[in-house]
Amino acid sequence: MTVSEDFTGLTGRFRGELLAHCYRMLGSAEEAEDLVQETYLRAWRSYDGFEGRSSVRTWLYRIATNVCLTAIERRGRRPLPSGLGGPAQDMEAPLVAGPEVPWLQPFPGALLAGEGEDPAATAVSRAGIRLAFVAALQYLSARQRAVLILRDVLEWPAAQVADLLGTTTTAVNSGLRRARAQLAEALPAEDELAEPAEPDRRAVLDRFAAALQDADGSALAELLREDVALEMPPLLTWFTGRQTVAHFIAAHFLTEPGGLRLVPVTANGEQAFAVYRRAPGRGYHAHAVLVPAVTAAGIARIIAFQDPGLFGSFGLPQEYGAGSGPAPAQD
Repeated sequence: MTVSEDFTGLTGRFRGELLAHCYRMLGSAEEAEDLVQETYLRAWRSYDGFEGRSSVRTWLYRIATNVCLTAIERRGRRPLPSGLGGPAQDMEAPLVAGPEVPWLQPFPGALLAGEGEDPAATAVSRAGIRLAFVAALQYLSARQRAVLILRDVLEWPAAQVADLLGTTTTAVNSGLRRARAQLAEALPAEDELAEPAEPDRRAVLDRFAAALQDADGSALAELLREDVALEMPPLLTWFTGRQTVAHFIAAHFLTEPGGLRLVPVTANGEQAFAVYRRAPGRGYHAHAVLVPAVTAAGIARIIAFQDPGLFGSFGLPQEYGAGSGPAPAQD
């Protein structure tokens, strides 16, 4: 066995969970892939000096975390529109774009499990990957994110986290308390996030997709919670309230039955939809990735990532029906 084969055999199975770790830290799937590449490059360069005082997994996480901390210092946080200002009050006012903002991105399900990863590694990848949680992490400082992710998501002992970050156990515990307090302020209350049983959840999402494809604004409104929020990065403008959100979507997107086509995808470990929009005489083109948050009381939030460039990371073509990819949702 060559050194290269030995390195690949020891480290390759951790790729998926390292991607998820970097995504939690950075809020960008694209940047996470770049940083995991950097992690493996640094690990390869220092492999001869790896003496096995820690496990290969711990060693890789140490490198990845430090790479992420440096990246955050350079770039800062990735917000959603609700993290930059209050909701719009006037639906008739011009929508405001924020092209300069480094927006939070969804995480494609295909990236969660690397080739050859065991089920335990896949489970670690899926833990703490939900969009609301990752969005809330963006309110924390870089080191607070690292402490909270390592302690609460990966469940590492405080002493191990302290060793990785080059600090004391006391400092880790103190930082964790502050991070938890800040996270509690940014995340919705637990009762607001209560999810329905899986069959009920799937039924809501099926009805949601049908309402959009049938251009049925009334059916859509029935699925929304009274305090629902709609966010559409890269637009800074966002809306809240069932009537406002339903009216905005109906006026701008539900202009004709069949105007939208939805393809089921997995984003942040949850069912989401890639939306294709029909252009006059030009077929359907990639428009947005919709990530709805379903609670027992209805759909609480819809994040519409209006970036056709995301479709490639979900394995989807730019035009509906072109190339390969998941089968479209049924009309």
